[in-house]
Amino acid sequence: MKRPRLGFVGLGWIGRHRLEAVVRANTAEIAALHDMSAAAASEAQALAPNAVVFSSFEELLEHDVDGVVIATPNRFHAEQAVAAFARGLAVFCQKPLGRTAAETKSIVDDARKAGCLLGVDLSYRYLPAMQLVSSLVESGALGQIFAVDAKFHNAYGPDKPWFYDFSLAGGGCVLDLGVHLIDLALAPLGFPRINRIEATLFANGQLLPKDSRQVEDYAVATIETAENTVINLGCSWNLNAGRDANIEISFYGTEGGASLHNVNGSFYDFVAERFHRTETARLDTPADAQVQWGGLATLAWIAHLGTSEAVDPQVERLKTVAEIIDSIYGRT
Repeated sequence: MKRPRLGFVGLGWIGRHRLEAVVRANTAEIAALHDMSAAAASEAQALAPNAVVFSSFEELLEHDVDGVVIATPNRFHAEQAVAAFARGLAVFCQKPLGRTAAETKSIVDDARKAGCLLGVDLSYRYLPAMQLVSSLVESGALGQIFAVDAKFHNAYGPDKPWFYDFSLAGGGCVLDLGVHLIDLALAPLGFPRINRIEATLFANGQLLPKDSRQVEDYAVATIETAENTVINLGCSWNLNAGRDANIEISFYGTEGGASLHNVNGSFYDFVAERFHRTETARLDTPADAQVQWGGLATLAWIAHLGTSEAVDPQVERLKTVAEIIDSIYGRT
């Protein structure tokens, strides 16, 4: 089977990391590159020397490619994805798919109309440890889930200025980190209907009003489902957390609990645990399971290129996640 030809737009750390994962897996041909930074494009071309570097995204779309991988600022996701769909190209996009629920819906609906494969880089879904936790929830082994605690505190915060520009980012740590937590919490529960959402947002230690156009760096939210499950969410940038990152999602049920959490503040090493009363049992994953897990979502999207599956049902669910995020921001 012929390997698909891909174009990459946005070649910062994330875009370059996803490109590197594809090169290593050798599942696709890197045919085209574009970034506003010549240095970033040059670094990416060192990984894919046969790729053509284009000065604009529009020129890249005219090249012979089957799909594009988008890792640009949030502001450009919708227009770039829609432009690719108009040419019949598949799209793999960084999260968040859109800055708002309306943008997210427009992208998913356009993919459906064009019959083009759409993927979103919700990489934590693919952690083997997370899949173990999800399977316990989905199987009913933990009984009725009544509470979920989810947190993602990044003690560094983004290093690119655009993350702090509301017009480019559309929001702060909730869009950047909370999108992962909401997706991870709702997926094992079957994406139930949401009854109530309450949230509090801060920027530089100051409480933000609802529908503020200032980017938040700390947020807490309570999300209640129609099945009476309470999801407690917390996320932040640049928090005095005492470690690089604090990442955890725990499910508590009537018959036990299970948790995914990072190890020693790492962004890359995770373990899964199962709880019963005061006892904790670690759930084992394959020894090489964590290697390059950040690129697994990209590789899964590539595996579906050329199949009859146009839009992953999990991408459709991003509409629900985006609606919840809008509510957290007070936009609805």
